[in-house]
Amino acid sequence: MDGRIEDRITALAGPIVKELNLELVDVQYRKEGANWYLRLFIDKEGGVDVEDCKLVSEKVGQALDEADPIPHSYYLEVSSPGVERPLKKKDDYIRFRGQPIKLKTYAPIAGRKSFRGLLQGVDADNVILEVEKKQIAIPLEQVAKAHLVLEL
Repeated sequence: MDGRIEDRITALAGPIVKELNLELVDVQYRKEGANWYLRLFIDKEGGVDVEDCKLVSEKVGQALDEADPIPHSYYLEVSSPGVERPLKKKDDYIRFRGQPIKLKTYAPIAGRKSFRGLLQGVDADNVILEVEKKQIAIPLEQVAKAHLVLEL
């Protein structure tokens, strides 16, 4: 398996999570102190529960043991992305249309890199955001980070 560990784990875990009728929202691989953590964030309509997390942990853990894509020890954690879940895929911008979001860009757009507004949707190349009663088109390739927020 070549590429970043997160990409390799996504390729490995994605089909397993989908087979369980869940969505793999994000994969994070981080060192915290002396330990490494592999975190999988899963979701489904109506939210996930402890049993969903346990099942994914068991199935993906088994696949990780067999494929052995990480050369050292780590802790596997599976959880919900929470109410301020990240928006990673184009489908996320469609699914959460009408919701308040926070978005950061790699380069300034209209003189700024941080936006907070109402998600209007997505077209072929842009996230459409309503900020201060104006619509702004933000190129998808410029989105560094985006997530839902509880309120504007």
